[in-house]
Amino acid sequence: MTADTRRGRAGLGGVLSSVSLLCVLLDLQVDGVLGATHVEIEHHLEMGRKLLAAGQLAEALSHYHSAVEGDSKNYLTYYKRAAVFLAMGKSKSALPDLSRAIQLKPDFLAARLQRGNILLRQGNTGEAKEDFQAVLQGAGDQTEAREQLLKADELEELQEEARSTHLQGDYEGAVRVLDRVIEISPWDPESRELRAECYIHLGEPRKAIQDLIPTTRLRNDNRAAFLQLSKLYYNLGDHQEALSQVRECLKLDQDDKDCFSHYKQVKKLSKQLDSAEELISEQRYQLAIEKYESVMKTEPNVPFYTNKAKERICHCLLKNHRTHEAVDVCSEAHQQDPRNVNILRDRAEAFIQNHDYEKAVEDYQEAKELDGENQEIRDGLERAQKLLKLSRKRDYYKILGVNRNANKQEIIKAYRKLAQQWHPDNFQAEAEKKEAEKKFIDIAAAKEVLTDPEMRQKFDAGEDPLDPESQQGGGGGGGGQGWPFHFNPFGSGGNFHFKFHYN
Repeated sequence: MTADTRRGRAGLGGVLSSVSLLCVLLDLQVDGVLGATHVEIEHHLEMGRKLLAAGQLAEALSHYHSAVEGDSKNYLTYYKRAAVFLAMGKSKSALPDLSRAIQLKPDFLAARLQRGNILLRQGNTGEAKEDFQAVLQGAGDQTEAREQLLKADELEELQEEARSTHLQGDYEGAVRVLDRVIEISPWDPESRELRAECYIHLGEPRKAIQDLIPTTRLRNDNRAAFLQLSKLYYNLGDHQEALSQVRECLKLDQDDKDCFSHYKQVKKLSKQLDSAEELISEQRYQLAIEKYESVMKTEPNVPFYTNKAKERICHCLLKNHRTHEAVDVCSEAHQQDPRNVNILRDRAEAFIQNHDYEKAVEDYQEAKELDGENQEIRDGLERAQKLLKLSRKRDYYKILGVNRNANKQEIIKAYRKLAQQWHPDNFQAEAEKKEAEKKFIDIAAAKEVLTDPEMRQKFDAGEDPLDPESQQGGGGGGGGQGWPFHFNPFGSGGNFHFKFHYN
């Protein structure tokens, strides 16, 4: 026990005796204030050693903290605590302990070597070389120090080459050099930031992100890295992560003007995007369209957001049965983002609504080439192909001249109009009467299928419920134009004056 510690204990003894009851009640831990005995320090060191060997690093560190507090002049306690910090991956915390150990014992070569290794990995070649040279001047095995000194010399040359290559605009060359630099000094934020800058110039923002993320931990206050990360994520379309990163910047300094300005922009856009998607989930498609139009005004300069807005507007127009507009917007979006299968899917569905089955098949085939494992796309292609095949025989929607989303009242109205127009009694010439008969049969068949929910569902799935080829036992007339009811009013030939119900 040092003299200073003994004097401290004696000075406090009288005070503690007068408030002993209060100390008991409050359960005060005064060991750290008064110092610890040699036995207590040895106990902490032994416990720290055992816990470290067992891999219980946090518990080991706690005991080494107590040992250091108990005896601040023991260089070994600092060295052992540094070893725990290193095992925990906290090199920045280990460095002060190693420096303190060397300060207390300048010829402590093990600490010198360990500190040199950390400095080298941090890219600090100057100080690292001093430590390695000090080890080489001492006794014992100097192999590692000699190897590390050579590595430090190599690193210095590579760092200079990387900076020079970067200044020349040879970003690919700079990346190749920096790969080796970072291999030697992975804890050097400057090298990672330089490589990130090269990746940005090379159009590889995700690789830049991978380099910048560690720098936020390698520097104590790296607001610049958080802001850069936020901007990179923002440009990639990940507005939520962009918001998260810029908030980290503001945690370090809430008055940072650059971070706050970017935060307001990201926050506004993020709110609009989230609101638009919520409106779509609520099937409020017109409001969603208006919200996505606001998105394009808020951020007109980042292609991801304008493309995303057009994609979703296309989807909303389709859901709102504005299919011709949907085709136009989807086509514009497809030009900007030709590998987006969602756009192709929605345009294909709009084509189906417009009875343009060939184009629907083309879009679904293109989407399948881009994403062959997408079951929705595969099912859509199969359905479009069936509808195309059916359309070459009989398309009930086209026969009545109604949209695929027409309701029952619209279907019956169209049927009545056409039935009156094409009733065979309206025609005198035999050829015209025969043509009218065929049309009248198709009109009646279309009404029968489209007003029956079960048959309509089958037809929408690409199956004709009146086609004898696909329906076992189904009736049919010549050429696949089968009469859908239990009787054929034209079957007896001759004069066919009859009445029918428009229901």
